[in-house]
Amino acid sequence: MVSASAAWAIPAFDEVRADFKPSDTLILSREGEVLQRLRTDATVRRGQWVPLAEVSPALRTALVLSEDKRFFEHSGVDWRAASAAAWGNLWNQRTRGASTITMQLAGLLDGDWRQGPGGRTVVQKLGQTVAAQVLDRRWRKDQILEAYLNLVPFRSELVGIDALSRTLFGKASHGLDDREAAVAAALVRAPNARPALVAQRACGVLRDMQATSGARPAQRATPAPARVDCDALDLFTTAALQRRAFDASEGVAPHFARYLLRQRSGKDGAVPEHVPSTLRAPLQRFAVQSLQQHLRELRGRNVEDGAVLVLDNATGAVLAWVGSSGQLSQASEVDGVLALRQPGSTLKPFLYAQAIAERRLTAASLVEDSPAQITTASGLYIPQNYDRQFKGWVSVRTALAASLNVPAVRTLVMVTPDAFHRQLGAVGLPLRESGDYFGYSLALGSPEVPLLHLTNAFRTLANGGRSSAVALSDVAKPRFAPALDARAAFIVGDILSDGNARARTFGTDSVLATRFWTAVKTGTSKDMRDNWAVGWSERYTVGVWVGNASGAAMHDVSGTSGAAPIWSAVMGFLHAREPSRAPKAPLGLARTAVRFGPVAPQPGSPDPRGGGQPLEAAREEWFVQGTQQAFFAIDSVAISAYPSSASGQNYAKKSAPDAAVSPAGLPPRITAPAPGTIIALDPDIPPARQRLQFTATGNAVQWRLDGKTLGRGPRVAWLPWPGRHVVQLTDAQGKVLDEVRLEVRGAGVVAQPLRAGAH
Repeated sequence: MVSASAAWAIPAFDEVRADFKPSDTLILSREGEVLQRLRTDATVRRGQWVPLAEVSPALRTALVLSEDKRFFEHSGVDWRAASAAAWGNLWNQRTRGASTITMQLAGLLDGDWRQGPGGRTVVQKLGQTVAAQVLDRRWRKDQILEAYLNLVPFRSELVGIDALSRTLFGKASHGLDDREAAVAAALVRAPNARPALVAQRACGVLRDMQATSGARPAQRATPAPARVDCDALDLFTTAALQRRAFDASEGVAPHFARYLLRQRSGKDGAVPEHVPSTLRAPLQRFAVQSLQQHLRELRGRNVEDGAVLVLDNATGAVLAWVGSSGQLSQASEVDGVLALRQPGSTLKPFLYAQAIAERRLTAASLVEDSPAQITTASGLYIPQNYDRQFKGWVSVRTALAASLNVPAVRTLVMVTPDAFHRQLGAVGLPLRESGDYFGYSLALGSPEVPLLHLTNAFRTLANGGRSSAVALSDVAKPRFAPALDARAAFIVGDILSDGNARARTFGTDSVLATRFWTAVKTGTSKDMRDNWAVGWSERYTVGVWVGNASGAAMHDVSGTSGAAPIWSAVMGFLHAREPSRAPKAPLGLARTAVRFGPVAPQPGSPDPRGGGQPLEAAREEWFVQGTQQAFFAIDSVAISAYPSSASGQNYAKKSAPDAAVSPAGLPPRITAPAPGTIIALDPDIPPARQRLQFTATGNAVQWRLDGKTLGRGPRVAWLPWPGRHVVQLTDAQGKVLDEVRLEVRGAGVVAQPLRAGAH
């Protein structure tokens, strides 16, 4: 017969084991360690395949006593039980039935023999009987029992002993005691019965186990109780059947696991049982621990989220991916590695690299860190430094290392927002809006980027301006593409590794200083909503973000107190036994000794020689070949070096005696603000800090605002308030020499956000 013939096609045990598919996928580290278990099949709940040796002896005993007492004696079919069942059916007596564990396994292996709503047909029974005998001949008893325990449905969606044990009892199957084993065995007979009926049957199984405990002591998991308390077992069973202890995800890399599987599903759709990855297990655990420990230390400062990413410079392999602070977060499912956040000052290295590559600046060029007012389509853009203080004339090396905002904005004026927008896209930071949308605030990190892209962009700097994609599992030879001038990338790296250059903002003993070579940049977005530390060593690039997934502002958390300590700890772990050396300079660079002159005199200054101290100490500096020079000084003053006459009185850099046109002898004029300026008050900056600088040529001048005296001299500060105002410049006799009109608007009326970054 067909069914009998099909019974001979029973698969081998190894085939059944190979075809078994858990509902979960295991993400493995590069060492082969399980880092994360993630449920990927929503239709059924299967755990891992459990070898019989790892199944509780109590469960094996309970199952055999409940389902097939002569399992180890018959040859697949219990003819004695079958005869008893047939005799009982003849006399309409209720009997347990003659289906053995082997026969049930045959039904699980082939759906043709599975019992339907109306019971099995005669043909099905015959085929199942033949299949059971074939199974018994070809398989060992332990293989039959092992397969049955892993394939049998227990309750609802639970299939197999691993899923049952972890869901109802919160433990692996090798740890089940007598009581738990009895409940599990009772569920085989009636998977979806009421808890009271399951408890009743479990009580009977437990009694049978006690009765045989003396005969088979070696199979006991725990000493048999003196008696069976069925009432207590009823309560225990009811509680167990309501428990769902088998979480859908478990491990130390949940966000990485989900991202990795999404990337794989886009290729072939199939999800294997085990997925290898590039993560390092010890590093991943350390990164998780460091993030959580530091956030606990920041308790009370309204910060609960963070993310850490570690990349291998050479291959792009992801070595650690921590997307959340876990239990410390109220939004632990949000992946901080992929979330869009404002990068703050971490975009400045790419801006200065572009300016150096285009030969607009050198690392020794002097830029002015002073109040600047730049007219935009939405009003007056007034960048501020993080500490609300200005350093005067500084070199590009100091401006970048100390993360000064105003020099960065002045640099973007030279580069232009659109050109910088294209450069960011080249290093792997594509922005949804155009450069004109962000305007000059682009220099201070006003767009939103994910930590994944930002860290890989810094990896571009580590690789001499070459960019490639990150790798998650299969590490092939990366395909690098040129994204940035190699000479400019080297100079920026040299600046970011210079502890002396960053001392003006961070001090000489900063947490950013490591005992091995590293280059690092911090950043803080507006109102301390996002805090970053991204940098690289000879072999690794590490990015850290700290903030709140909700976007709430932190309290007094800066780059050095928020993300930097975590960055430093991870870097220290990576280089505990591994050196990190400074990179070699690429071709096309020159190293030249440079000196700096003193501060240039301003118009009307009583000291025509200016200050006597040089602007910065003499040093050796790196230059793109052809841009090197030995002396940098400010020789004279130029009016309105920036567009729209809105930047106030600025000073042109001159390295030789060529002098700019001096304003001496010209009639006094208002140089800032520009006529028709619209000023928008920023709700995130304390009002007392939002002072507007009025500047003019000439020294013996007086200022009037709306007819009232405001101050004297070429520069005065004004605390703006909403309304339309008239600013006048007069001489000592009160004669009006120049006049501009401006408007101050309340907070929240600007068409586009003008955001400022910080160090």
